Amino acid sequence: MAVDCATRLDSLPYCSQLKNTTSQDKVCVFTMSPKTQELKRGTISGEGGDFDPSAPPPFKIAEIRAAIPEHCWVKNPWRSLSYVLRDAVAVFVLMGAAMYLKGWLFWPFYWAAQGTMFWAIFVLGHDCGHGSFSNSTALNNVVGHILHTSILVPYHGWRISHRTHHQNHGNVENDESWVPLPEKIYKNLDSSTRIFRFTVPLPMLAYPIYLWTRSPGKEGSHFNPYSKLFAPHERKAILTSTVCWTMMVLLLLYSCFLYGPAQVLKFYGVPYVTFVMWLDFVTYLHHHGSEQKLPWYRGKEWSYLRGGLTTIDRDYGLFNNIHHDIGTHVIHHLFPQIPHYHLVEATKASKHVLGKYYREPQRSGPFPVHLFRVLIRSLREDHYVSDTGDVVFYQTDPQLQKSSRTKSG
Repeated sequence: MAVDCATRLDSLPYCSQLKNTTSQDKVCVFTMSPKTQELKRGTISGEGGDFDPSAPPPFKIAEIRAAIPEHCWVKNPWRSLSYVLRDAVAVFVLMGAAMYLKGWLFWPFYWAAQGTMFWAIFVLGHDCGHGSFSNSTALNNVVGHILHTSILVPYHGWRISHRTHHQNHGNVENDESWVPLPEKIYKNLDSSTRIFRFTVPLPMLAYPIYLWTRSPGKEGSHFNPYSKLFAPHERKAILTSTVCWTMMVLLLLYSCFLYGPAQVLKFYGVPYVTFVMWLDFVTYLHHHGSEQKLPWYRGKEWSYLRGGLTTIDRDYGLFNNIHHDIGTHVIHHLFPQIPHYHLVEATKASKHVLGKYYREPQRSGPFPVHLFRVLIRSLREDHYVSDTGDVVFYQTDPQLQKSSRTKSG
């Protein structure tokens, strides 16, 4: 079936000033196979008729920007630093409580709470990487290195690959984070890789591996200055972060010598695993698991705006404030320079422009237990995309789905 569509090429530079942007209208033709037609379940029925989330939006990114109050763009370094102080105090208070109480009944709480605070620290370092922490590059880099190094994240290496993710969100070929596998690559995966990638909870432990090897079909390491991830002028920055990461590893090894491996595992190791699971859980669900299938793009069909509109907001209950409103993800992806403490307001202000392209998150109780069902369903259904076509949707491997249901049943 051939479909004529009017599409705006709203490709915009990352973090650019968007007030005076213009777009060109182009007419394109794309062909959808019968299988893709069946899988194209992104159509929503409502008062305005059927809505297709893959259709080019009737608004420009500049219109979204204009709807956001000017003060939402203001970065207050003192306010940002206050969040760093808040999280650091929480980390040390939890550590002190663990040292004082020393009871095994307290350890599970400590591991969950401290791992959550490690995740909160990561989010602040993430803001440093985006430049939304402050207008000072030096302050961003110093604070970012301190925060990310403390939780074994190579600051510049991850900052640059995450920038690539934002620049290419929703692009099958060029996106960097939780990218769908083309069918050919998927079919060539060995069974162990498929199990690890699609069997809960294994994908929630993927982040350290990703830092070293990236995703299937991609090459490079976040620690290697000569990796394909980085441009030649970025090598010095990568080396700096890798040295900082190495020093943290040596500090942990020295702590093992002083206090014993068991103590380091209890105070740092288990919370680190909790942090990794938080990171993979949140980042996966911001791009997967929508109730209706959302598109991924290639070629001329992709634009910065269309790709950004495929991201998903999530409600994490009482954790929203703890991890700095990272769940307000759509506006963050379109405008990553907005400080986290303005994202909720910016999202509310832009909803009338976004219309049906904004999907209200399911409201959570104190704990976001509903998202575990979303995660499991997505890992059972979202396996690969077609090797061809500029607008594609996730497809399901029936054998893998049957296997996962059998194991869970």
